[in-house]
Amino acid sequence: MKRILPLCLLTLSLVWTLCPAALAIEPMGASVTAQVCYPTSISRSEDGTQLKKIYDLGPEEDPAGIPRSDFEQDGFHYTLTDLLRQELPENETRQHTETVSIPSKNKDMESVLALLPAEKEFITDDGLTGVLSLDLSTVRVEAAGYGSSTREVSSTRSYPGLASQDTQYIPKTVEEDGHTLTLQTIHWQTDNTASMDGYAIGDRFTAVATYTGTATSSYVKGYTVTADYTGTVSRIALNKVRYVAIFEGTPLIPILPDEPEDAAPVQFNWLAIAIPFGLVALVGAGTGAALLIKRRHEAAEEDAE
Repeated sequence: MKRILPLCLLTLSLVWTLCPAALAIEPMGASVTAQVCYPTSISRSEDGTQLKKIYDLGPEEDPAGIPRSDFEQDGFHYTLTDLLRQELPENETRQHTETVSIPSKNKDMESVLALLPAEKEFITDDGLTGVLSLDLSTVRVEAAGYGSSTREVSSTRSYPGLASQDTQYIPKTVEEDGHTLTLQTIHWQTDNTASMDGYAIGDRFTAVATYTGTATSSYVKGYTVTADYTGTVSRIALNKVRYVAIFEGTPLIPILPDEPEDAAPVQFNWLAIAIPFGLVALVGAGTGAALLIKRRHEAAEEDAE
């Protein structure tokens, strides 16, 4: 029995020595990957030794999702050798209308057009630029506001043929151009005289009355001119990034099922098959040797008896 134990230990040590690859295999841990990106185009060289995959990604897409692993295709094994990055400028163009508003002291069209250039450069709120042209059909002039002013108004009226210088015959107010004026002064003139007791006494008079008042008028303080400018605005935006994944290819060695008799013999990897069978054979041989030794030992003990 003492010889059987070392023999079994020797057999187990051989098994572990011949299986280092089995012990080296460890499960891969799960990893978080980005969303997979898909190529927009694929090109391949004529000899198959180089393959390019082009990815056009937006600003929200993560380039980590571009596959980088080796793969086999059309008899070649491809390995990533380079990943190039290139910004793609994009020209954005659209029609735009811009409304301008400017003050003016006058409302005649000649004065207004002098304030409006035929063309004007504009920048939109989102950064597009362009030279726009004045649309004459959209020019409008409106009063910007009104003010008022007050002035004195006077008028003189004559009232002839009065028998006396009595103010009761003189109107106290008169209307002038829509304004009411009030009597301020009266100047009497003698139109005729009569002799009474040797004295010349006037018997006919003319009253010259002066009326005054105030007049309030409104006026336009200024004008506001509005007009539309129309045209094309554009900008160059870097909204896409192009990635070019370059793979180098090496041809795979084909395994032909049927070989002609004069063809060179195909080298077969017997080691891949021999190792598993060898392990089984070693275990079996070790077990058989242990049993054989045991039986001999038992037979020797019976003979001794």
